[in-house]
Parts: sequence; C-alpha cells; structure tokens
Amino acid sequence: MKIGCPKEIKPQEFRVGLTPNAAREAIAHGHQVIVETGAGDGSGFSNDDYLAAGAKIIETAAEVFAQADMIVKVKEPQASERKMLREGQVLFTYLHLAPDPDQTHDLLASGCTAIAYETVTDAKGGLPLLAPMSEVAGRLAPQVGAWTLQKANGGRGVLMGGVPGVGPAKVVVIGGGVVGTHAARIAAGMGADVTVLDRSLPRLRYLDDTFGHVFKNRYSTAGATAELIADADMVVGAVLIPGAAAPKLISRAQLADMKPGAALVDVAIDQGGCFETSRATTHADPIFEVDGIMHYCVANMPGAVARTSTIALGNATLPYMLDIADKGWRKACLEDPHLRNGLNIHAGKLTYEAVSQSLGIDFLPADQVVLAA
Repeated sequence: MKIGCPKEIKPQEFRVGLTPNAAREAIAHGHQVIVETGAGDGSGFSNDDYLAAGAKIIETAAEVFAQADMIVKVKEPQASERKMLREGQVLFTYLHLAPDPDQTHDLLASGCTAIAYETVTDAKGGLPLLAPMSEVAGRLAPQVGAWTLQKANGGRGVLMGGVPGVGPAKVVVIGGGVVGTHAARIAAGMGADVTVLDRSLPRLRYLDDTFGHVFKNRYSTAGATAELIADADMVVGAVLIPGAAAPKLISRAQLADMKPGAALVDVAIDQGGCFETSRATTHADPIFEVDGIMHYCVANMPGAVARTSTIALGNATLPYMLDIADKGWRKACLEDPHLRNGLNIHAGKLTYEAVSQSLGIDFLPADQVVLAA
C-alpha cells in the first residue's frame, strides 16, 4: 500500500501524522511512504529524517492525495483537503464529526473510507488513540489556565499555588476520565486546591484510592457543579461522550455566579465544547471573554507541544496503521472489532451512530458495511 502523509494546514497545527520511525516500520512491512515536503518541520523532523527512513518526499499535498492509497493525518481534513479525497481512499486521522456537519457531508460526498482515531476502542472500553492526546491536553490544561488567570490576560490575577499567607487557586475539573485525571494531577502539583466532579462512583473510588488527598472528588450533579463553580478560579471541562457532541455543563446564565476573571478551559472543544459559551479558538488568539469570564478554547491544544504529541500519537496509531496497510481496511476491521468501531464513513454512508444522532443523518452500522463484501 502507498501511505501518504500531507503537512497539516489547520492554523497553528505543528504535529505530523507520521513520524520517521513509523515510516521506517511501514516500509519494513513492504509498503511505500510518501511525505509532503516540510510536513514534519513543526515537530522537529526534517525531510532528511524521512528520506533516511526510506520515505519519498513529495512537493505538494495535491500529489500526496493523488498518489496515496491511505492518508494518515492528525487533524480533520480541512475544506481544501476534503476536495482531494477520492472513492476507495482510506483516511486515518482524528475526525470529530459530531459538531461538524460540513466536514461530514464533504467526506460522504468524497466516497472515501474514513476511520477516526477518537472512536477506535480497546478491550477495556478505552479509547487508545485518543488517550495520548487526552493525556497531553489534560496536562496542558492547568498550565494554559494558569496563564489565562494572569491579570494581563484578563484573568483574576490568582497564582495557582498561592504563597505563604495567601491561599491557592481553587480549580474544578468536570470529568474524571483521562483528561480530567491528568488535569487534576498537574493542577494539584502546582499547589492548587482541586476538586474533580464525575458521575461514575467506581471512577470516583478509583481516584480516591489512587490519589488519596492529592485532590478531592465529588459526585457530579447540577447542584454540586453550581456550588463549586461559584467559588472557582478555574474550571476545566473534561467530559467526553465518544464520537458524540459534548454535553453543555455550564450555561451562560451561570457565568454571572462565577468570580469575575475566572478561567474556563474547555478541553472538549473538539467535540463542540462543554460550556454553552465556548467557541473554538487557535493558539494565535486563544482567549476570549464572555460576561467577565475568560475562556480558553483552543481546538488543538496538544499542537502547542508538537514534538511530544506527535511521538505519543505515533506510538499509539502505528499498530493500527500497519494493520490497515497490511490487510486492507476491510479485513483489518473484520478481524478487529475495536478498529471497526473507528469506521465513521464508507463509500458515501455514515457508519457511526453517535454522529448520526448529533447531525440527523441516517447511518448504516459498521458491522453491516464490513460484512457486506
């Protein structure tokens, strides 16, 4: 199979879908790898690194899309890229279709087979291709939130760990999954007073058993959320429903109950955001204010630490990419039900129920699509 890796073109996206080591592995399996010139620059990988791995450097994205059997990316294809996809071509990347009807319709029209990193599952019920970026985003959230809290950025002017005689920032993390756990750990490590909210009692027990008094936890109800955010300096939104739009957990009306200059960090913005007032921003202009509350809603947070993120993502995606290349997407999905859960679109058909529910588009279950041939 010919595997193509174009340069990411989403604003301030510095990651790359394929590392030189991944290219080397694919070539060792008998595949060809073509990489757009400069694709790895933002992550610290030069054209020479890819050439040394045995890949071929291609001058334009159009050539990569035209030649490749499978396109491997990081972010969802942008409008100009979607026009270059074709019937029978495999797209393997993050998609986040539920809040993005334009992308969904374009991918359906292209006839391609689109497998989304964020809906591939594992035997433990986890999301192995989302997890590494969730870990990165979770660890970044208190860091960017602390920056947002600085007075020069419109924040309350509160130091995360306080100083002797002055209390620390109060941080509320909504969601105790991968993002929330990592956010809570880092925020607590910065000296903040941290509380995690979650609706799963087993998860709360796990957090309590594992982290003890490093941070507190509460069962998530509307009342508990309202109580905690009213006293919070920072709120991290870390709730995920796989493949679906994120639930809105804080309304605009509730902003009036928060402290002026408090920071909302919406890590769920890729899935539409979990605050009513959230809208996607970029690293170039990450913060906006609504009713006196500062919002940090960068849609590709891990891109800020592109080298770490690229290597972490590559470690996770490599086995699946090789499986698709070695066997073809259909056989790979037939043999691996967890990879099959990543199938979102095939030949003009939507194949993921949560996206169907979010966008009101009919879907054909992935099992039927895979078994059809």
